[in-house]
Amino acid sequence: MRDRLRPVWCDHLSILRGKYLPQEKIGSGATRFAQPCFAVHYDKDLIVDAPGTACLEGLPDMELRWDAHDIRPGWEPGVHMVTGDLYDRRGQMIPIAGRAALKEAIAGWKTHGLTPKVGLELEAFAFTRAEDGNLVPYDVPGGHVYGGGPFNDPLGFTDAIWEAAETAGFKLELVTTEYDTPQYEFTLAFEEALDAVDEMVMFRQLAREVAFRKGVVLTFLPKPFFDRGGSGMHINLSFAGKDGQNAFARGETGGIEAMNDLMQGCVAGWMRHHKGLAGLVAPSVNSYARLQPATMSGFWCNWGEDHRGVTTRVSGEGGKKARLEHRMADASANPYAAVAAVLQAARLGYEQRYPLPPAETGDCFMGQGAAYGVAESLSGALDDLEADTALVAAMGEAYCAHHIHMKRVEVDKTKDMTPEGARDFAIWFV
Repeated sequence: MRDRLRPVWCDHLSILRGKYLPQEKIGSGATRFAQPCFAVHYDKDLIVDAPGTACLEGLPDMELRWDAHDIRPGWEPGVHMVTGDLYDRRGQMIPIAGRAALKEAIAGWKTHGLTPKVGLELEAFAFTRAEDGNLVPYDVPGGHVYGGGPFNDPLGFTDAIWEAAETAGFKLELVTTEYDTPQYEFTLAFEEALDAVDEMVMFRQLAREVAFRKGVVLTFLPKPFFDRGGSGMHINLSFAGKDGQNAFARGETGGIEAMNDLMQGCVAGWMRHHKGLAGLVAPSVNSYARLQPATMSGFWCNWGEDHRGVTTRVSGEGGKKARLEHRMADASANPYAAVAAVLQAARLGYEQRYPLPPAETGDCFMGQGAAYGVAESLSGALDDLEADTALVAAMGEAYCAHHIHMKRVEVDKTKDMTPEGARDFAIWFV
């Protein structure tokens, strides 16, 4: 078979959509998709009144455009991969696309001479299919946290993922097992924000497809098991200044005592917009099975130094490794939009000089000083997002209108389902 090009883009449901093009198209820079893809839900229902989707304007095409130098090796034989930006029939970038929202967030920080850099940590649970077709936990009887080898992965699917990722040029920092089994963590290298998320959405697809070929269904859903921990998408953030150096750094030591005005402003922004952020970065019904007290998930409006119980973790490392970690997001969010939301809330805190509340003094298991957490449900989180007019304005009213509409549809579709049914509504896609 001749080589092919697979142009892809990440939609509002965190699904990577795309197509295959013949070899002669590899050098071209655009292809068309139906804009009403943004109106499709997990169950294939077309939500025709969803704003920004043009469903009621003849269901027109949109165009995915990319730069030729962004074409990269894929993980299927002879297949090249690329992503880019979506434009409507008038030639305008589509504002409800997550990648467009992230570009806006990056541009906001560029006005301060700062370039956001991001490192993403992904957690996922593994299933296999029983003889009756039902999904069952991947059997790892000797599995344990920080494990490797056949007791933690008898089929070797994580080795296959690493090999495919290395061949395709992805920069993996680590693969390991998590506290609960069968749960795995994949961490990608720090990059400039847009490059980091481009890498992440493609790597996540690689991981799911390679695992599936090994007989494993790998899901990044926030809470696929209700008797075990959840899976997050931790967003690690720093900034490069005009001199290229880490703008958070104040010497080689990190932690609270080394926090400069920029870092304090970012944390203050995340605290002020804590409840509204949940509607954007934890945007599925299943997210609120994960976001619970005493779960190290980002529930509480709090922050602290090297503390996994808080939502915002200030690293104890300084110098080049000085960074903040926002721990609320999960991979049911469009990763571009989740990073954009975190960047926009941080920028609001820095520009508006929000006061920084005291650091958390509790252990967050037996008790905490935080006065409140996120909403108890997706519906409540969407209410909080709508009420946070500053965050909505920063993210873009068009983006938030579409997002809230589609997510309220999800609430309605799943309201009579069991928790397992709501989980299975999305498990084959995320």
